[in-house]
Amino acid sequence: MAFINKTLIIFALLTFTLPNFIQAQEDEYKMEAGGMFGGSFYMGDANTSTPFKNMQFAAGAMARFILNPHMAIKANLVIAKIAGNTADLKNKFPGNNQVSFNRNIFDLGAQYEYNFLGYGMGQEYKAIKRFTPYILGGMGFTFAPAPAKGVFTVNFPIGLGVKYKIGKRLNIGCETTMRLSLSDNLDVTNKEGLILSDPYGIKSTGMKNKDSYSFTTLFITYDIFPKCKKCNN
Repeated sequence: MAFINKTLIIFALLTFTLPNFIQAQEDEYKMEAGGMFGGSFYMGDANTSTPFKNMQFAAGAMARFILNPHMAIKANLVIAKIAGNTADLKNKFPGNNQVSFNRNIFDLGAQYEYNFLGYGMGQEYKAIKRFTPYILGGMGFTFAPAPAKGVFTVNFPIGLGVKYKIGKRLNIGCETTMRLSLSDNLDVTNKEGLILSDPYGIKSTGMKNKDSYSFTTLFITYDIFPKCKKCNN
């Protein structure tokens, strides 16, 4: 009789603890997927020093591949618009010519992210936190279709952000990045008059005088693909 009672007690304990154990096994995931939206601005010959000037719209999709609570690799595809106007600049162009432009850009890239705090949920013994700031850097490609000159170039994103886990599998955050491109033609949308790729007739090399653009976005992602604890991957 004592053996039966012990067996029943053990069975009851397993009944209550096993679901929690299984849930704990599923707290870690391999990947996040979701979307982002926000604003974009350009910096170049038509905006040399003022962040967030002539803000336009940006939106896209993202996937974050989770390496561990401190590190991730993120891929993104963003569609945005950039715009600029030389009319309110202090510097003068040859002939006092002025130009304004706006154009669409497509950004495809990948960035390495480092979380300052171990990010996650349900692993307090590992000092895992639901909130963390992070920094990022990487490489991508920019495509800006014509109006006047189509552009395809490489860009190097750098930035920072914050993320917060509002549920076991749901994440929100905010991120700002600067995309440093290898092109000086992102602001070229006119065929005649002032051409901003070379307004003074002085050729530049390397990263000097190249165009850049920035995204400031809110994002929401959902965790997918649970990690297999038994396989430890």
